[in-house]
Amino acid sequence: MQFVSAVKNFLVSEDGPTAVEYAVMLALIVIVCLTAVQAIGTNANAKFQKVADTLK
Repeated sequence: MQFVSAVKNFLVSEDGPTAVEYAVMLALIVIVCLTAVQAIGTNANAKFQKVADTLK
């Protein structure tokens, strides 16, 4: 009887799905941050190359 109650509580509990939702949200945030850093790095590299070419 205690096992059935434990299984029922596990299925009703929302801790598992909440953790999955947080993991998906964190993954999306990391992807957005990496994309932004890459874009900023590419733009900065282009600016530095333009300055270097002008100084030559």
